[in-house]
Amino acid sequence: MKGCHLEDGTLFLSFREKTMLDHLTPVVILVEPQQPGNVGAVCRAMANFGLDQLRLVNPCDPFHPEAIKFSVSARPLLGQAELFSDLASALEDVHYSVALTRRGGRLRGELETIEEVFSHGVKLPSGSRLGLVFGREDCGLSTQEVAMCSHAATIATSGKTASLNLAQAVVVTLYELSRQRTVEDLTEKNLPTQSQIEVLFGQMETLVERIGYTNPSRPEVVPTVLRRLINQAQPDVRELNILRGLINQLEQSVHDWPGKRRG
Repeated sequence: MKGCHLEDGTLFLSFREKTMLDHLTPVVILVEPQQPGNVGAVCRAMANFGLDQLRLVNPCDPFHPEAIKFSVSARPLLGQAELFSDLASALEDVHYSVALTRRGGRLRGELETIEEVFSHGVKLPSGSRLGLVFGREDCGLSTQEVAMCSHAATIATSGKTASLNLAQAVVVTLYELSRQRTVEDLTEKNLPTQSQIEVLFGQMETLVERIGYTNPSRPEVVPTVLRRLINQAQPDVRELNILRGLINQLEQSVHDWPGKRRG
């Protein structure tokens, strides 16, 4: 709530409706950013929207003069940014993540715009950690990195050049997030972190290989599709444990089975 006095001295109160920036804990994750100026500009964009959690995966020098220059008054964010050696580590404690990418495809699935994802695709309890994942300036995110995230989204453009500058993409994404009003109350839903979900994925991949449900020429297809199915379902901790129990039981059932390879 804000207060200000009008010319006649009357106190005028204005209320800002809470948005998803208030409802969730957004974490900006940059995967191998190459230009220090972009890292600094991202910090400035985050400060514009009141965010302070930045994670850098194998970055360029975040304290390069260009990074400091473009961060302007958001320089403190450079100093408190967390550094990671790989995306999986950066996502470990995240409850839901959105990979920003320009490219769709068979393994990436059909891409929705960030507006569509934020308006109806993200249903999380208050305080959940939301990871916003951005790729390299020259080639973006790999298909494997996109598969690590809960959802893939794109920023709609109308020109011949579809990809945005890294810092611009972050600004647009945070703006869209700030426009979305607080979603339904899901405080009773206990969501697993990405590291807990990865345990299930590991079990599933082992079982798929064990029973021979693989394509030798493209072994990544089945695990990637299964990842996308689970991520889209957004299971809570109880549902995740049921799935893990089912996989454990299946593993025991086929323990002595020689398996049958597809194709």
